[in-house]
Amino acid sequence: MVDYILYGAEVSYFTGKARAYFSWRGVPFHEEGATQEVYRDIILPNVGWPVIPVMKTPAGGIVQDTAEIIAHVEAAEQAQPPVMPEGSVQRFVSQLLQLYADEWLVIPAMHYRWTYNEDFAYQEFGALSAPELSKPEQYEVGRKNGQRFKGALPPLGVSATTIPGIEKSYEAFLKEFSTHLEVHPYALGDRASFADFALYGPLYAHLYRDPASGEIMQRLAPKVADWVERVQAGSPSTGDLPADDTIPVTLTPILARQMREQLPALHQTAQFLEDWAKEAEPGAFLPRAVGQIEINIENSIGPAAARTFPLWRLQAALDAYDALNDEARARADALLGRIGGSPLKEFRLPVRLTRTQNRLALA
Repeated sequence: MVDYILYGAEVSYFTGKARAYFSWRGVPFHEEGATQEVYRDIILPNVGWPVIPVMKTPAGGIVQDTAEIIAHVEAAEQAQPPVMPEGSVQRFVSQLLQLYADEWLVIPAMHYRWTYNEDFAYQEFGALSAPELSKPEQYEVGRKNGQRFKGALPPLGVSATTIPGIEKSYEAFLKEFSTHLEVHPYALGDRASFADFALYGPLYAHLYRDPASGEIMQRLAPKVADWVERVQAGSPSTGDLPADDTIPVTLTPILARQMREQLPALHQTAQFLEDWAKEAEPGAFLPRAVGQIEINIENSIGPAAARTFPLWRLQAALDAYDALNDEARARADALLGRIGGSPLKEFRLPVRLTRTQNRLALA
C-alpha cells in the first residue's frame, strides 16, 4: 500500500495539526520536509503559492488546508471512531474551537515565536530549507525566509499596544485549559477528537516546542504540556466522548474568551467583506485582507488586518449550527448564552464563500 505523504515541518503551526491527526488515525503516512526542492517541484506547481502542510494521497492527488486534509482522509478511510464527534452540538463546538485555534491563538503563537524565539526560528527555517548547508549558512537562509512570517505580526495585530493583553490572555488561557485537563484528558472527553488536533496546532510548534515559549508552558501549565505530549504521541482511538452530546462545563471559560475577543473582530471583518463583495465579480478570489479592524485583547487595543480566512472557518461553524435540529439547537443556544455568544445565533456572512484552486472565492 502506498502511504500518504505529508509535506511539512516540525516548526510549522499547521503541519503539527495534520501530523497529530495522522498519528491518531493510524493510517500509513510519512512526512517529508518542505525543502526548497519540495516547494519548487511539488507545492508551487500544484498549490500555486508557498504553503505547508500539503498532502499527497496514495492515488497521487494533492490536498492543501488542514481541514480538507482531515476530511479527505476521513472520507477515504472510513475508520472508527470518526475524528469529528457524532453529537451535533459537539460538532458545532469542534468547529468553534478550530476557528479559535487556527485563527486566534495564532496571535500569541506568532508573538511568542518572533518576540522570544527569533534566532531559534531562523535556525529551524534554514535547516529545513537547506539541510546541506553549514549551520551559519542555514541561519542566513532562515533569516531571509523567516522575514515573511515575522512580517505577519502587524497584520495579526501584534504591536506594542496589544502585547500586554496578548500575554495576559494567553496565560489566562493556559490556566483555563489546565483546569479543564484536571477533569478531562482531552478537549471533549476521554479520547482525542477534531478539537484536540486544532488546538495542538498553535500549542505544539510555537508554544511548546520553541524553547522560550516551552519554558513558559512547562512552568505555568505543566498539564497543558502533558496534553501536548499525549497528542504528539498518537493518542489511541479509545475512550469515549459523552454519549449525550454534552460539552464539558470546564470549556466554558475558553469559549467565553473566544466570544469576548474573537467575535468582535469577525463582525468587523464581515462588514468589510460585505463592502468588498459589492464591487467584486461573481466567483472572484478574495484578497487575504479586506481592510483594517481594531482588536481588543484584555483591554489592549490596536489595529489588525481584516483577514478573510477566519471567515471561512467561521462559515464552517455557522454551517454546523444551522444543521442542528430543534432539540440540539436549544442546547447550543443555552451554551452560547453562557459564553456570551448569543450574537452567533443571528450572525450570517454577507456572502457565501468557497475554496477553489486552493484559494478563497465568492461562491
